[in-house]
Amino acid sequence: MDKPKKGNTITIKLNGEPKSFREEPQKIAPEPTPEPIPNEIKIDSELHESEGVNEAAAAQESIEESFDWIIPESSENDVEEFTIANSQNFKNSKPKKSLMSFASFSNKNNRRPIGSIVITAVFAILIGLTIGFFMLKLVITESGEKAVTEPNVVGETGNGKEQPETTDKAASAAIEQLNTYVVQGGVFTSKAGAEDTAKQLKSKGIPSEQVEIGGKFYLFLSVADSLETAKSISTKYKDKGAEGAFAKQLMLDEKKLSNLTDNEKSFIESLPSIYQSLSTQVSGALVSSSVSADAGKSEKLKINNIKNENINKMKLELVGADEKVKAFQKSKDTKSLLEAEQHLLNFLSIYNSL
Repeated sequence: MDKPKKGNTITIKLNGEPKSFREEPQKIAPEPTPEPIPNEIKIDSELHESEGVNEAAAAQESIEESFDWIIPESSENDVEEFTIANSQNFKNSKPKKSLMSFASFSNKNNRRPIGSIVITAVFAILIGLTIGFFMLKLVITESGEKAVTEPNVVGETGNGKEQPETTDKAASAAIEQLNTYVVQGGVFTSKAGAEDTAKQLKSKGIPSEQVEIGGKFYLFLSVADSLETAKSISTKYKDKGAEGAFAKQLMLDEKKLSNLTDNEKSFIESLPSIYQSLSTQVSGALVSSSVSADAGKSEKLKINNIKNENINKMKLELVGADEKVKAFQKSKDTKSLLEAEQHLLNFLSIYNSL
């Protein structure tokens, strides 16, 4: 609701009687608002450009001077005052606490990384020392195992001599291609036909052994160190009843064996040389009826501890031929040489079957 307007009361005494007059505030009529004057500036096109600009500026100044300023009346309502706290005091009071807390916080943060760095460094050193210790121990263990030598096992050979033997180890070896000369008594398409002919020749005192090559059965009567020696032996066998005997060269493929011990590998690698030596001694003795004094002294035949069945069979045949050569040296009996030839033929058959 609007507040009642207060007037000023004046008391006047006339003829001794007081008279009261109430002065009412005069109502001020609102001044009429002047109509807005259009801000049109007419510029004569014939005037010079600078003169037009000057006239426009003069017209603008006259309009501004004639503008009536209306001052609003002051309201009787009191304007509420708002007390604004001093921002300087607020800034000075609050940051002090924050600065102190930040300083203490920064000190704490500075202490924490140093401790964590020290702990990390200590753990890193300990881990490095541990790994280094285990690596050093591993290297020492490996070098110690290599330095330890395995004990040798002493075995006895047939002649009573002792020979060191090494521990069994899995290995592989290959027998080189075997190149030899033989006396051939025939070739057959069936095993039975070759066996029947072999029995007939053996009954005449001629050694023989069948060897299967390429699906055919070859009947061999002798081995030799050369083609000339083989021809000489074939002539002797023809005189005994082997009419189809003839000399030829024989080449047997390379053989590979695995899962061998060290002794077996050593023996396999020396097989070609042992065979060639015995073949030369036996075939030469059949032609010349004499043998060298060094015959029958192959040290490789003294290797023991051979477990492979086929290798052991080949070794037994070679040892048998060697013993027959020694027997011929003593007795000069040609029968010992023929038996030596039979052992060498058996060796070829086993070798070819590998």
